[in-house]
Amino acid sequence: MTGPAREFVVEADGGSRGNPGPAGYGAVVLDAATGETLVEAAEYLGVVTNNVAEYRGLLAGLRAARELDPDATVHVRMDSKLVVEQMSGRWKIKHPDMKPLATEASRVFPPGRVTYEWIPRAHNKHADRLANEAMDAGARGEQWSPSASTADLDTGGTADRAARAGEAGAGARDGAGARAVVGGDARGAAGGRAAGGRRSGDESAAGERLAQAARTGAETVAPGAVARPSAAGSTAGTPSADGTAGTSATGGAAGTSATGGAADRAAGTSATDSAAGTSATGGAAGTSAAADADVRAAKAVASPGWGPPDMGAPATFVLLRHGETPLTPQKRFSGSGGSDPSLSPVGREQAEKVAESLARRGTIEAIVASPLARTRETAGIVAARLGLEVTVEEGLRETDFGAWEGLTFGEVRERYPADLDAWLASPDAEPTGGGESFAATGARIAATRDKLVAAYAGRTVLLVSHVTPIKTFLRLALGAPPESLFRMELSAASLSAVAYYADGGASVRLFNETSHLR
Repeated sequence: MTGPAREFVVEADGGSRGNPGPAGYGAVVLDAATGETLVEAAEYLGVVTNNVAEYRGLLAGLRAARELDPDATVHVRMDSKLVVEQMSGRWKIKHPDMKPLATEASRVFPPGRVTYEWIPRAHNKHADRLANEAMDAGARGEQWSPSASTADLDTGGTADRAARAGEAGAGARDGAGARAVVGGDARGAAGGRAAGGRRSGDESAAGERLAQAARTGAETVAPGAVARPSAAGSTAGTPSADGTAGTSATGGAAGTSATGGAADRAAGTSATDSAAGTSATGGAAGTSAAADADVRAAKAVASPGWGPPDMGAPATFVLLRHGETPLTPQKRFSGSGGSDPSLSPVGREQAEKVAESLARRGTIEAIVASPLARTRETAGIVAARLGLEVTVEEGLRETDFGAWEGLTFGEVRERYPADLDAWLASPDAEPTGGGESFAATGARIAATRDKLVAAYAGRTVLLVSHVTPIKTFLRLALGAPPESLFRMELSAASLSAVAYYADGGASVRLFNETSHLR
């Protein structure tokens, strides 16, 4: 006669020293009744993101539990809010590296046999320690060895684990706690958690092995798993006219959005700034001061900021206004309905300078440009330097200024005074001759933003656009009123940046930065 199914608690964690960077996971399977450690698993993964490492830890724990007893019920406890919400089906999965991992995890046990609970990091020390041991081993050029592990001894002992496992087991049985039964299709949000400073160990040594490929492993029992004898003896084995000129502040944190409970999210430097002495393009710490400054700026722009760590890596849009055209120094309206001028010699030189600066920073992963000639030409110069392709996005085009195209502000005031006054007074007013209102531009940019955030979740993307679209990205991120468009100046070939988080919040990281042009 078959006895009752066993109940296990799986605690799992993963980390990445760099995000992406040298990464590892840890997982432990506990007896739900006694808290006894049945299986420990850990592995160095090479270069992956935090959330990928967390998923790999989850998979290792679930596979080890299934090897112990394929009929068991399992209660998973993790300090990753993102993974718990994904596997509970409450958040969508968009990141391509995470979708297959979530699907694999959902299939280890039949639907309804696994529950999930978020726990504070302090309650996940055993798995956290295993993940650190794996990363430390990787930094030495080794794989994690169960015989050298002290995680079980260093993290509280059997009595403490028994108490926590008992609570988890009770929660799994009676529905208590923050958990959800997983169906056959796990869903979640994109992102990768920033680890900077969370993980211990020799990061510099690990950095020398950045080229090591991440392993995916499809074994029933996770690689690196080690079984411990249980009581039963069982064993087992991630607005203005286009010509507006001027310079303004370049600083790091311009503001935050209070959307989605993220009011305390501020832009700024993270613990990853400690690695700013080198760039992704291969520059060493002894390179020029300008290169070092560029790398530090890039780290600040691309870092996850002060948001909740499990929110995932944001989609970061680096907003580049095109270089000068012949109309720019004349301060003439130059939108999408005019002559579509190309860059002037000065504008091409500006594009070359910004390309060199972005190459030193080494953070751009993709380039998207407005379809107009001046933006495509600017983007092409940058792309050639970075070795990337340019994707054209219609939504990034400049506002259509109608009959005002090619005119100066003074000329418009002289010819169309009533229309100009209306335009200055209301975002719904259109330029003379059926141009595009700022309200219409705002709706277009919001839709384009949402489309690109979904397409580039967790990545840093260069958007090459124009004055009004870039100001609109900034205005929407700050929650500022439409009239704020008239209170910003944006120089030709300047850089701004906005980070977009999984909960819908946004953080302005940079505004009108022009140091690369000096």
